[in-house]
Amino acid sequence: MEESYDIVVAGSGLAGSLAAAGAARGGAKVVMLDRNDYSKAGRKTNWGWVCGDAVAKTHVDFIEKEIGLKLNEPHLDLKVDGVLVLSPDLSKKFQFEGEGYSLDRPKIAKLLVDYAVKQGAEYRPHVEVEGPIIENNVVVGVFGRDEKGEQFKIRSKIVIDGLGIASTIRRKLPKNDYIENMVSTDDIESTGRYIMKFKPEGEDLRYYDPKNALIHLNQELAPGGYGWVFPKTGTRINIGLGVEKKSIEIRNAKLNKKDTLHTLIDQYIAWNPMMKGLEMDNTDENGKGYWSVTVRRQFDSLIYPGYMGAGDSMAMPNPISAGGIGPAMTAGVLAGKVAAEAISAKDTSMEFLWKYNVKFNEVYGSKTAALEAFRVYLQSLNNDLINYGMHHFLTEDEAVAISYGNVPEISLASKFQKLLSGIANINAFKNLLYTRDKMMKLNGLYMRYPSTEKEFLAWKRIVNAELHEVKQRFQPNPV
Repeated sequence: MEESYDIVVAGSGLAGSLAAAGAARGGAKVVMLDRNDYSKAGRKTNWGWVCGDAVAKTHVDFIEKEIGLKLNEPHLDLKVDGVLVLSPDLSKKFQFEGEGYSLDRPKIAKLLVDYAVKQGAEYRPHVEVEGPIIENNVVVGVFGRDEKGEQFKIRSKIVIDGLGIASTIRRKLPKNDYIENMVSTDDIESTGRYIMKFKPEGEDLRYYDPKNALIHLNQELAPGGYGWVFPKTGTRINIGLGVEKKSIEIRNAKLNKKDTLHTLIDQYIAWNPMMKGLEMDNTDENGKGYWSVTVRRQFDSLIYPGYMGAGDSMAMPNPISAGGIGPAMTAGVLAGKVAAEAISAKDTSMEFLWKYNVKFNEVYGSKTAALEAFRVYLQSLNNDLINYGMHHFLTEDEAVAISYGNVPEISLASKFQKLLSGIANINAFKNLLYTRDKMMKLNGLYMRYPSTEKEFLAWKRIVNAELHEVKQRFQPNPV
């Protein structure tokens, strides 16, 4: 028997729960489907929720402002002053983001599911969504299997996809010009992390800072990515790293190594002299986990006829930091609101839903293409060039501006006198200037994001051409 709802939300992660809450709050009949039971709502894998748990205060404030949901302890766990990025030699430190929180990911997942149900959404656990129902190239529902293994179909006017990077809905959409079915492996980081209790030995803020989240750039320890030590309450930490496939292959070949993500995490922990008396904290079965994270801009469109996507399903994590919690929550709030408005207006056309594209771009998405270009440039630098660049190429203010997707003025004339002789340093700096120009062009393009779908394809071709040129110029070169 087929069922019918105004809106089906697939996945009860951060994006899905907030989308379901917003849509139900706006008067729509909503069902939220998840393969987990309530105690493990939104869990990504059998290992756990698998993320760094960090989110900027600005995203938390956005949720309270938009839907009135105030997040507090214990869901926010620990407030931090900022995110600090350290050079490979640990002698230079830049602030990447300002105030934020180190979340208790399982607790906040349950809170948001409860909030969605309170707003009127139906929560249905133990179901596996296997794909979209397509009629005349329009998504009109989803199909899958319930906890007994029996097939089900649910029809809807809108499907909101919160199933994550491996979404079975997105991957089975008809080939189209709006949303890509797959993400290139060059735009994916393999990540892993442990949540651990430890006994700090001495005090060295380069390795562990109880008031700040630390990011270690080091192409030998984390080729194509970075390592992180994010503090949690008490003497607990979220510690892990991300690597890029090509970078780790190049690094292993040049150093005659056979390292994997798993071995590199263990080496990263052993490298850190503050990590003593380590003990896994497996509360909520969330102590250890591995997952894949996109490090590109979000898809150029977040909608397709009858379909909206939010969070990892739309490649929303920050291209430099891989932080996905903030953009996922932001997108969930916006998607739910627009979907409810569409149901109320009895207009679920692409033209009506396009406002979701425009709103997400205004609130967050406009900076991500520029950040993607900078990420590609950064992956082309080895440790020596990163060390030198953090000392001589950028001031702290310029680095902070870039981390927020802004483009500071970087003059060759003003910097050149600081450069040592050496063609590698000079070329790396010239490449930074090239990247800065590309970032400016991309920011300009996203400031002119198409207000309707009619202008979209021409705009998208220009964006793709600009980023293709960057990726052709810079290839991974970790060691």
